[in-house]
Amino acid sequence: HVQLVESGGGSVQAGGSLRLSCTVSGGDYRDYCMGWFRQTVGKEREGVVGVDSDGAATYVAPVKDRFNISRDNAKNTLYLEMNNLKPEDTAMYYCAAVSTTVVACPLRVPGPFGFWGQGTQVTVS
Repeated sequence: HVQLVESGGGSVQAGGSLRLSCTVSGGDYRDYCMGWFRQTVGKEREGVVGVDSDGAATYVAPVKDRFNISRDNAKNTLYLEMNNLKPEDTAMYYCAAVSTTVVACPLRVPGPFGFWGQGTQVTVS
């Protein structure tokens, strides 16, 4: 059973940076499409970026030039480097995984993702 644990959220001023981490356990990390999603109260969960095991990624347009996703397969860890943060980036950020036997990736539509972390809050003021 795959488990995901996020860390690295916090409060920053606009223009600042944060790096989120997601550690994966309970499965072979390389067998999963991974993604970062975010959600604010009253809104649907939004796909921020999806990545495949080789590092190919798809970003939502508002973050494309500011965020960078990376995978350390040896450490079973997914990272999201967020730069030039804006107040509209404020949200709960979630890491998620789905088996590559279920979908083709990279993918940033939340529906197919079956494994989710507990989330980490990012607040930009």
